[in-house]
Amino acid sequence: RGAALDLADPASVAAFVSGWSGPLHILVNNAGIMATPETRTPEGRELQFATNHLGHFALATGLHEALAAAGNARVVAVSSVGHINGPVRFEDPDFTREPYDPWLAYAQSKTANILFAVEAAARWAKDGIAVNALNPGRIAETSLGRHLQAPPASFDPAGTTGVSVKDTAQGAATSALLAGSPLVEGVTGRYFEDCEEAGPHTEGVRRGVAAYALDRENARRLWELSTRLTGTDA
Repeated sequence: RGAALDLADPASVAAFVSGWSGPLHILVNNAGIMATPETRTPEGRELQFATNHLGHFALATGLHEALAAAGNARVVAVSSVGHINGPVRFEDPDFTREPYDPWLAYAQSKTANILFAVEAAARWAKDGIAVNALNPGRIAETSLGRHLQAPPASFDPAGTTGVSVKDTAQGAATSALLAGSPLVEGVTGRYFEDCEEAGPHTEGVRRGVAAYALDRENARRLWELSTRLTGTDA
């Protein structure tokens, strides 16, 4: 069914959540923006962090009861290999103390997607909810790169390898696997790419998952920060 939802607007997320009824079996947190000019929400949040993470956090936690009611629900958090460019900036997530960098802001939001999966998997295991994150690959067919004038050197530093370039169908494959395949039944709190669990990130290779993105203490800390920033009872 269709309903309006603006992830950067807490009131829109709250309205969507309050309008939901019945169990929810699959939630794919797929919306996102990338490398936007410095922009803040009316609440003062940096736009990429607000849209890519905080909006999805409020949505998923707000729908927790519906997910639990399904009995075996799955939540899929679409992250990016861009997370390897930087961790969550716990002391300055909104770039109020240091100059704004669109790529560090994007990296932070994508790292946050993975940390959300790690913590939600632990908190919601008792409810039968599986939560996983993934890298869909680089998909030129979408409008995600609409703010780019040219491929940025900072996004692919000289000497890096392993970028996973895909078309839209290929990019959706890992999300579909995590959302519905029996092959990953019972798997939770993991990060996938190319339809399999990713290994550790290696310097100079744009693949794998950074250790800070799977760190349980970082995940707990982000959950608490996100709860405060969104005003949710998560």
